[in-house]
Amino acid sequence: MEKWSLMTITALLGLVVRWAVSLGSYSGAGKPPMYGDYEAQRHWQEVTYNLPVEQWYFNTSDNNLQYWGLDYPPLTAYHSLLCAYVAKLINPSWIALHTSQGYESQSHKLFMRASVLVADLLIYIPAVILYCCCLRETSTKNKISSSLCILLYPGLILIDYGHFQYNSVSLGFALWGVICFSYDLDILGSIAFCLAINYKQMELYHSLPFFCYLLGKCFKKGLMGKGFFLLMKLGVTVVVSFALCWLPFCTDVKHILQVLRRLFPVDRGLFEDKVANIWCTISVIFKIKAALSAETQLKLSFVLTFLTILPSCIKLALQPSLKGFKYGLVSCALSFFLFSFQVHEKSILLVSIPVCLVINEIPFMSTWFLLVSTFSMLPLLLKDGLLLAYIVTTLAFLTVCAASFSIFEKTSEEDLQLKRLSTSIRRYLPWFKNLPKVMKNLMGHLKAGTVKLPIPVTHSGKLFG
Repeated sequence: MEKWSLMTITALLGLVVRWAVSLGSYSGAGKPPMYGDYEAQRHWQEVTYNLPVEQWYFNTSDNNLQYWGLDYPPLTAYHSLLCAYVAKLINPSWIALHTSQGYESQSHKLFMRASVLVADLLIYIPAVILYCCCLRETSTKNKISSSLCILLYPGLILIDYGHFQYNSVSLGFALWGVICFSYDLDILGSIAFCLAINYKQMELYHSLPFFCYLLGKCFKKGLMGKGFFLLMKLGVTVVVSFALCWLPFCTDVKHILQVLRRLFPVDRGLFEDKVANIWCTISVIFKIKAALSAETQLKLSFVLTFLTILPSCIKLALQPSLKGFKYGLVSCALSFFLFSFQVHEKSILLVSIPVCLVINEIPFMSTWFLLVSTFSMLPLLLKDGLLLAYIVTTLAFLTVCAASFSIFEKTSEEDLQLKRLSTSIRRYLPWFKNLPKVMKNLMGHLKAGTVKLPIPVTHSGKLFG
């Protein structure tokens, strides 16, 4: 009973931080003609409420796709329609066709912020709390600490409440899938992930670990026996789930193809803005967008993504385990983020949430990665006027992680299972042997107060010492 009381307090603290961030600015406020992602979400409510389903994804006189046209799967559209019905009851002018474009008011801002909070309350936060409660072989303190750290992860809060999106819905559904798998509820887990991928197509980052884990379970049970029946049930579950989500669009093949074109706009390029992946990094020196054709870029990104996800997928299919599944989610999502085509800054969230799931197992590396992932979105956050919110939420997250897990202890090669990696690096880079000494000296200066560096950087020297 005490554990659930503490979990409730943890959830409330997560809600308070979210609402505090939502009180600030949002993407595109007062910046015509496109405004920002806040306007995109409002406009989708306008479109889905006022136009028939057949026109939602098509360019018409009433639906200019150049002005924030729908480019997410059907569940996002249904969610927008649901929000639109509520908005209509409160103030019809919020979603009036054409005349509501760029609408800005305090009451509407409150409504939109509340809609994100409700989505969090219904889907994401319960999933986080239940996942942490179900962690095995860990203390109640660690369960509460894990839930608090996950709920305070600044990246998701800043994007959903500052930049303004509903990423917690698709990520929450994916997390429900992980929870179901932990209880061998494979059918329910498959349904949950189908909902995730039908809400945001970027959940494809997680699709192969889900597929390989379930395929591995089928192999383990025997494809000539129980495994075959499980495979059939899973196949039917996926087909039915997708069919129900896409039912209004299945009347015409052209309609389906148009939706798919909107979901995968390959003509938008290899990456967008200052995204922290391989292609954007290379472009600093070699202008890959100008040097290679779009088709070549697409093929190259596909090959590299496929090759980098292959090892973890094969291992997961041959040796399915929950621990391997969670690390597979991290590995595959990171491969997609680094090498795939049409990557956004916000896509790092698809790597970060799986990392959150293992924060109790490898707290130092998880905390470090989550801090870096948030920092990688800084150009976007600055553009949205979220610098103060970024600093405060990042410091709060780091403080909670440091207090909860003693993240600066047990960071040697042996503790982090990096002995083989560091030995291999030293073999080819002899000067690397001196790095631990340099880092330890920096740490000594930090303790003496002579050098002021961010904590995660100064302590990373222990990785090799």
